[in-house]
Amino acid sequence: MLKFEDKRNLSIDNQVCIKPEYLIHPYISGNKYRKLKYNLLEAKRLKKKVLLTFGGAFSNHIAAVASAGKEFGFNTIGVIRGEELIHKVDTNPTLTFARDCGMILKFVTREDFRSKADKNFIATLKNEFGDFYLIPEGGTNALAIKGCEEILTESDECYDFVCCSVGTGGTISGLINSALPHQKILGFPALKGDFLQEEITKFALHENWELITNYHFGGYAKVTEELITFINEFKHSYSIPLDPIYTGKMMFGIYDLIKKGYFPKHSKILAIHTGGLQGIEGMNTKLQQQKKPLIV
Repeated sequence: MLKFEDKRNLSIDNQVCIKPEYLIHPYISGNKYRKLKYNLLEAKRLKKKVLLTFGGAFSNHIAAVASAGKEFGFNTIGVIRGEELIHKVDTNPTLTFARDCGMILKFVTREDFRSKADKNFIATLKNEFGDFYLIPEGGTNALAIKGCEEILTESDECYDFVCCSVGTGGTISGLINSALPHQKILGFPALKGDFLQEEITKFALHENWELITNYHFGGYAKVTEELITFINEFKHSYSIPLDPIYTGKMMFGIYDLIKKGYFPKHSKILAIHTGGLQGIEGMNTKLQQQKKPLIV
């Protein structure tokens, strides 16, 4: 199964270090590796041969599941939000990659996609595809949390704050559960809305956390020229790429909070780089169409 040697944290200044989870695997990287690890082991234990999951047009999760299926001998099915995308696979780098890994893509309406957790909807998928191992959108379930609890190691005990981007709440829940008493976990949601608080509470065992909700830049998959400039300057300065959906927003938020005096003096901050870099190509396609600066 997947193996990963913990990488040394990358210091980017005297106060902030990055844990480079994106280096785990070229395609099953960052928190996707962590979330899939025990789910793949469970699928093997149950002798399941097919993985089925859900995602959007540029989903990191869809790409990771497709790659994991190819690498570890599972057939994969991706239920994709948006029927219109069926005609755009060849121009969508994420969906093209998933298809080329052997994933069957089933496109559904946005209304049907909202029923992704409904038992009747799952039953119709089983009637169509037969038996499968179900992985929820974004990969978050109890086994995913178990995997994310392994992100922090003994080498991270010196940090006062641990920061991560937040999508479905699985990664931050794992960090919350494994953090030491002196550490505070800060989550930077990529989406607007307050629903994440409730989702995280389902899995989090402690109260050592806070969501910083001011850095979503308009919502999921929304970017501004200010954010793009930050991402490009960050890569130029530190040779560390950031994606525009998750890690770019988190790092922007961390540096803005430092400037505003949020962190006590001499605090040591660890930022978890959760990957998501495959999404850059798709975002650049959209930016090019809008005649906006690209992510380099």
